[in-house]
Amino acid sequence: MAPTRLSARKPLVSSILLWMRTDQPRQQGMDYWKGPHSRVISATPGMEEYRQIHLAEDNPGLWPAVSGVETVIPAERRIDGVAEVTFTSLLSPLRGRKQTRLAYEDEVSVFRRTLLYAGPPYSARWYDVAGPGASVGARSLIYLRRREGVRTGAFRRFLKDELIPALIETGVLRELRTQVFMPWIERLWDTPNVAHDNPTDQRFHASLMLGFSETNALRVFFESREIATLSRRLPELVSAVHAYQVADALTYVKDGNVLPDYLS
Repeated sequence: MAPTRLSARKPLVSSILLWMRTDQPRQQGMDYWKGPHSRVISATPGMEEYRQIHLAEDNPGLWPAVSGVETVIPAERRIDGVAEVTFTSLLSPLRGRKQTRLAYEDEVSVFRRTLLYAGPPYSARWYDVAGPGASVGARSLIYLRRREGVRTGAFRRFLKDELIPALIETGVLRELRTQVFMPWIERLWDTPNVAHDNPTDQRFHASLMLGFSETNALRVFFESREIATLSRRLPELVSAVHAYQVADALTYVKDGNVLPDYLS
């Protein structure tokens, strides 16, 4: 039987991977990002949604071991959080240039490294996997690295035709957001006084946000037969799968409106 095809929105999304400064307590940085820095970003015109993804401090990697695939997240490259920015149109980034300059200047207050990943227009997908009112109690954010020598088209077909349908068919997801990335270009987010080192062998090519009803459902999912089956296909196309535990997903701008307080 062919997998069920769910409807999906195709928003304009960019993701900024963030590492907190190490000369101050990590939680102090996370709190500053959640508070003062969020207000700088939220004031940027042209955004449909602005969401902060706070990742758990202890994040060795949720994906089970796969021979030939890096599933243990290296401590020196472990991400602290991700800013997920969704624009209303292709011209929106131009409207927000003045406020973006303020964001550039404020980054050094909290971050030591920031990396912007963007995709071709409308290449992101937000799938309608849950009914109205279904809440998300736990999330995992997964980054995929394409194996050297694998063509971009083959990698993207694997995501579209195999991985994503298999995830949907599990029937346990409350949220599914996917992004495929263009080749990483430093000048798209070359902010001052913050590192942007991103060696070729450390770059990512796609991400998946998976939402579950609660933490136990997330744990069961990663221990499931379905994940074991998918894992057998990974070494041919993928060199790394970094599956992070999400601590919080905080929404500051929704449907183009700045919220009086974030939604979690």
